[in-house]
Amino acid sequence: MIQFLLQNSWWIPCYGVLGALLTLPWTIGIVRRTGPRPAAYINLLMTVLAFIHGTTVFRSTWNQPPQALVFHWLQTVDLDLTFVLDISAVSVGAMELVTGLSLLAQLFALGYMEKDWALARFFALMGFFEGAMSGLALSNSLLLTYGLLELLTLSTYLLVGFWYAQPLVVTAARDAFLTKRVGDILLLMGVVALSTLSGSLSFPDLYEWAETATLSPLTATLLGLALIAGPTGKCAQFPLHLWLDEAMEGPNPASILRNSVVVACGAYVLIKLQPILNLSPVALTTLIVIGSMTAIGASLVALAQIDIKRALSHSTSAYLGLVFVAVGTQWTGFALMLLFAHAVTKALMFMSVGAIITTTQNQDLTEMGGLWSRMPVTTTAFVVASAGLVGILPLGGFWALRLGMDDFWTDAPWLVGVVLVVNALTALNLTRVFRLVFLGAPQPKTRRAPEVGWAMAVPMVSLTIVTLLTPLMMQRLSLLPDWEYFNHTAAFLLVLSGIIGCLVGATVYLHKAWSRSVHLPWRMLQDLLSYDFYIERLYEISVVNGVVLLARFSNWCDRYIVDGMVNFLGIASIFSGESLKYSITGQSQAYLLTIMVAVSLLGGVLVWFAW
Repeated sequence: MIQFLLQNSWWIPCYGVLGALLTLPWTIGIVRRTGPRPAAYINLLMTVLAFIHGTTVFRSTWNQPPQALVFHWLQTVDLDLTFVLDISAVSVGAMELVTGLSLLAQLFALGYMEKDWALARFFALMGFFEGAMSGLALSNSLLLTYGLLELLTLSTYLLVGFWYAQPLVVTAARDAFLTKRVGDILLLMGVVALSTLSGSLSFPDLYEWAETATLSPLTATLLGLALIAGPTGKCAQFPLHLWLDEAMEGPNPASILRNSVVVACGAYVLIKLQPILNLSPVALTTLIVIGSMTAIGASLVALAQIDIKRALSHSTSAYLGLVFVAVGTQWTGFALMLLFAHAVTKALMFMSVGAIITTTQNQDLTEMGGLWSRMPVTTTAFVVASAGLVGILPLGGFWALRLGMDDFWTDAPWLVGVVLVVNALTALNLTRVFRLVFLGAPQPKTRRAPEVGWAMAVPMVSLTIVTLLTPLMMQRLSLLPDWEYFNHTAAFLLVLSGIIGCLVGATVYLHKAWSRSVHLPWRMLQDLLSYDFYIERLYEISVVNGVVLLARFSNWCDRYIVDGMVNFLGIASIFSGESLKYSITGQSQAYLLTIMVAVSLLGGVLVWFAW
C-alpha cells in the first residue's frame, strides 16, 4: 500500500484541481437549492485526502534516496519534452506544508466567507491555487515548473479579483497579473535559451550541464538575469513588488496562502535554479542587491502603513528579500529554513488579522484599539506569530535568522547588518501594530468586538500550537545546530536587535493623527514611506508615459503613413481611371500597344537598376 501511494504521488497536486472541477455545478449556478456550502465541503475533503496522502509519502521518503517519476509528453527528432517529479523528503515536505496550510486556510474561510454568495467559486479557485503550488513543490522539470507558475499567476489574478464589483479590486487584480507577466515573459526567454543550450529541461540534466558548461560572460549574464526575473515577480521583489501590497484587496483566506506559501513557491523555484545561476556572477550579485534593497526598503515602508494587511504584506517582501540574499550568496540551507519558519508564522498572523477584520469590519489601524480583552484567542495568535517571525528565542524565526547570521558571519559581515536591521524594523512594526490594534482605549468599531466563532478559532489555535512546536520540528529534522558550534555572539546580537525593535515600538508616541501624516516635522518622511518611495509615481512618469507615447506614435504612423499611402493609391486609381475613360478608342490593338510599352518601360527600369 505504501509503495502504491508512493508511485502515485503525482495524484497529490490533482486532488485540489479535482475538487475544483467537482464543484463546478455549484460554481456556475447549476445547483442552487442546496446553497454553496457543499462545494466548500467537497474541496475540504479533497484537501484532507491530499494531506493524508502527502503525510504517508513523507514518512516513507524520510532518510531515503530521492525517486523520480518520469512522464514523456513529446519526443521528436532532437526535442524531448519530459515531465519529471522529484519524490524526496525536501520536495514532499514542501508539498505537505502547502497542503497543510491550505487545509487550515480553507477551514478558516468557512467562517470568514460564511455569508458570501460566491462561496463555491472561492473554494474552487482555492483548489486550483493548491494544485498549482503542490505541483511546483514536486516538479523537477523546468518546463513543468514554468507551466505551473503560469497557473499560479492566473489563480492569483482570479482570487485577487474575487470581489470584482469593487474598482480597487479590479485594479489590484490587473496590476498583479501584469506585473507577474513581466517576470514570466523574461523567464520564458530564459527557459527557451536554456533548452537550446543544454538540450534538456530536467533539473538533474541541467545541473550536470551547468558543471561543465562554458558560456561567454554576456550569454551567462543574460541567461541568469532572465531566470531570476520570474521569481522576482512572484516574490514581490524590487522593482516588481507593488502587486503584493495591492493584492491585499482580495479575501483574507487567500491572503493567508499568498503571504505564506505562494511567494515561497517563487523562492523555491529560485533555489532550484541556483546551480545554474552560479554560471553568472552578475546574476548572483543582482540577487544580493535586489534582496538587500527590498528587505530594508519594505521593512521601512511597512512602518508608515495604516491598513493592517498592507502593513504586514510589506514584511513578507522583506523576508523574501533575505531569501534572495541567501540564494545569491549560495546559502540555500538558510533560504529553505527561513521559508519554512516564515510560512508558518505569517499564515498565523494573517489568520489573526482576518479574525480582526471579520469582527470589526475594519482594516484601518487608526480606528482600532482595546481588542486584547475582547478577543483573547486572536491576541494570543498575533503575539505568538509575531514572536515566531522575529528573532526571539526559542521560536522558529530565531533559529532561521541565526543560521543566516552564521552563514554571513565570515564571508559577508555587512549582510549580518542587513539581517539585524530587518529583524529590528520588523519587531518595531509588529509592536506598533499590536499597540494600535490590541492596546489603548476601545474605538467605536472595536467597542463591541466579540471573539470569532469555532470555524475560524480552530484553525487559528491549531496553527498557534504548530508555531510553538516549530523548534521541535526543526530538531526532529536535524536543522538545529549542536551546542558546541553555537555562535553565541550572533545569537546575542539577533536577540538584542529584536528587543531594541520591540522597545522602540513600545515607547514611541503613537497618536492617531500621526499615522495620517499631518504632523509637519515628520510629513516628508512619512509620505515617502507610506507611498512606497514614490515608486508607483515613478513608474507612471517613466514606463506608463513611455508606453502611452509609443502607442500615440504608432497610432499616428498607422493613420497618416500606412493608411495615407493606401488612401493615396486609391484616390490615384480613381482619378486615373476617370481620366482614361475619356481617351480610350475601343480598339484592341491600342490596348496591346499600351501594355507592351508599359512592360518595356518596366523592363528597362529593372535593367537600369541591375547595372
